[in-house]
Amino acid sequence: MLTTLKKLGPGLLFAGAAIGVSHLVQSTRAGADFGFGLLWALLLVNLFKYPFFQYGPRYALATGESLVDGYRRFGKGVLSFYFLLTFASMFTIQTAVTIVTASLASTLIGNFDPIAIGNLTISSIQIWTVLILLICFIILVVGRYKLLDVLMKVIIITLTISTIIAVCSTAISSSETISFTQIFPDETSWVFLIAFMGWMPAPLDISIWHSLWAIEKNKKEVSFETKSALFDFNIGYIATIILGICFLALGALVIFNTGEVISVNASEFSQQLINMYTKSLGDWAYLIIGVAAFTTMFSTTLTTFDGSPRVMDRTTLLLFKSVGKTTYLVWLGILFLGTIIIFFFLSAELGSLVKVATVLSFLTAPFYAILNYKLMTSKHVPESWRPSIKMHILSWLGILFLIGFGIWYLTIL
Repeated sequence: MLTTLKKLGPGLLFAGAAIGVSHLVQSTRAGADFGFGLLWALLLVNLFKYPFFQYGPRYALATGESLVDGYRRFGKGVLSFYFLLTFASMFTIQTAVTIVTASLASTLIGNFDPIAIGNLTISSIQIWTVLILLICFIILVVGRYKLLDVLMKVIIITLTISTIIAVCSTAISSSETISFTQIFPDETSWVFLIAFMGWMPAPLDISIWHSLWAIEKNKKEVSFETKSALFDFNIGYIATIILGICFLALGALVIFNTGEVISVNASEFSQQLINMYTKSLGDWAYLIIGVAAFTTMFSTTLTTFDGSPRVMDRTTLLLFKSVGKTTYLVWLGILFLGTIIIFFFLSAELGSLVKVATVLSFLTAPFYAILNYKLMTSKHVPESWRPSIKMHILSWLGILFLIGFGIWYLTIL
């Protein structure tokens, strides 16, 4: 058991990055608004995105290089486009996930007294945001990949256990009749359906982070080879599906048909989420729900804080031939400062900025899917690592699904 757990790593980091807003917020809202009616959408999008996420660690182990290096094979223009996409979205996405984490910490642990610095007043949420970013920064600077690997095992196990306990407790105490009738929302909810499916289980560019994590794991663990890498990925991917279903179930069992409306404000949502569950289940559930929600968002905050600087480090090296072991730390510092600046000085525009970033990630999903597929089927990948006939078919269907999904989104704007 311990040997198996030791071999796990990048798959759990993937799960930590994926299980965040898409699960805690979007899945809960899907259950709250539609009961179990959108379960089909959750399962379908996970199926069609599976090949392209799997190609991240698979390509890395097959070739010894990351997907970033693979994109460079398509020309400097492709890699430059990826660099710009990542730079355009990394700060707002990091700010968004950190604010939700800070709001949950404030709700669970308590508020700080506001701090006045000249004409600037720093609120409790802002203090928590800076504190959480500092904790993540220290973890990544001091421990690098090794400490991140160990911490994510603890976080994902805690998250999974607490969430499953919450679902089982809710199901047992619920007196409502559970209906699994599947529905397709009317046009008033199409935008939500697109957001739900577009971000479930995560944006496709996380596959690039995964390829870099797999290379790091292979450096630390000699036995992390073909079977270990795919087993590790499948464990992480299955965990994201199970927890997506769990949060959808919590929304369906606790909020559906109650008339409650989920707030779009991070601070209000955090308090509302925990209050809804404790009101339904009792005060004893406060800690379980709180731990499940906080670990969900902290895992996302920590892994995104590592993932973006890691890919920017490698992309910068390939584009500008930069050398030096401190490039990762430089990008880590840039992301830290950029996130704080956006939160402190552009918070009024954060909603619009996040929307732009999420739309970019959503509309570029076919771009990542096609590139990942082309790399895995290219001649420089050993034949034994290339996709099977089943994976070829699933990849083609997935690409058609993502392109069709994007066209549909553009037609209803």
